[in-house]
Amino acid sequence: MATTLELVPDVAARGSILPAVMRIAQTVVGAYAAEVDAEARFPVEAFAALREARLLSAMVPREFGGLGASYEEIAGACEILGQYCASTAMVYAMHQIQVACLVRHGTTPFFRSYLHELCERQYLLASATTEAGIGGDVRSSICAIEVDPATKTFQLRKNAPVISYGQQADDILVTARRTPASPASDQVIVLVRLADRTLERTGGWDTLGFRGTCSLGFQLSAQAHVDQILPHPYAEVSSQTMLPVSHTLWSSLWLGIATDAVRRARSFVRAEARKKPGTVPPGSLRLAEVMSVLQGFRGNVRQSIAEFSGHWSDSEHLSSLGFAIRMNSLKVAASTLVVDVVSAAMTIAGISAYRQDTPYSLGRHLRDAFGAGLMVNNDRIYSNTALLLLVYKDD
Repeated sequence: MATTLELVPDVAARGSILPAVMRIAQTVVGAYAAEVDAEARFPVEAFAALREARLLSAMVPREFGGLGASYEEIAGACEILGQYCASTAMVYAMHQIQVACLVRHGTTPFFRSYLHELCERQYLLASATTEAGIGGDVRSSICAIEVDPATKTFQLRKNAPVISYGQQADDILVTARRTPASPASDQVIVLVRLADRTLERTGGWDTLGFRGTCSLGFQLSAQAHVDQILPHPYAEVSSQTMLPVSHTLWSSLWLGIATDAVRRARSFVRAEARKKPGTVPPGSLRLAEVMSVLQGFRGNVRQSIAEFSGHWSDSEHLSSLGFAIRMNSLKVAASTLVVDVVSAAMTIAGISAYRQDTPYSLGRHLRDAFGAGLMVNNDRIYSNTALLLLVYKDD
């Protein structure tokens, strides 16, 4: 791990996090990707390196001790990591989703102080938004916070079928009803610290892809101070931050998976061409075709990132129906295209991509790609978009 110690001054000197991310991806993330996948274990080595380079606080403004990276850089980091290990990229993306929520909506003195602590300690943040009994609808909760006015503390108990890397996270952002009497849609987010909680495991994680995210089920119990309740309603945080950050960062890492798949297919075609100089390998035409698809994929992701970044402080734009529709459309398009691109790359490289023991192997890429449309199922996204379109008036 000694090599990654050089990355801290490197980030400061260059003013960009991407060279540091690339070096970690090449020297650490890629080296352990197959092992993380095979053992379905958390990418410990990758996050040790990211911590050393202070990249867990990359999005936090410099005034709080962060690196002050642009949103485009955060998305670029997810894309780079996705080319080497989708599980590492997904955990990093999910962590940055939580950081973005705190940076944009944690406006109280407690949360401003917490950002300083996050930067100093390089905390890893997770989230608990899903809940047994709500059918995957993260915009409603059964569990509620119960506040004791005398002690200014609250209690919370949530049956979460999935908390990604819950056992490895330092702190967890949890959704719950504002009070026991509140309707299911009246939600808040609370920050649950490591010392505040107990996690009772209720489910395992033996999946085809994204195995290193360790997305186990837990019964979460917590008791903490009311200062740890985010001041803005979850509906506002979700529409303005959580949804667009999720969809753009996820799409970025899916783009990374697709990019590496095409890179491997291109390497295969070039190797075939060297075997028979003067001839055009059979896969060349398909390679040109999938390169065109990948270019469109990249353009859609970059355009969406630019729109969100350009309206970072424009709450009205981020809360608009048109913006929500475009973010939903990005998610379903990107999660579909990653499967299409990886499948096409596998066809180009043939049995060499199908096998697990060649430099052109795409088995892990394909398994991870299929997870993209299932996490927050695309049918749910389509249903939500359909409802929005009923009342949306074109800009």
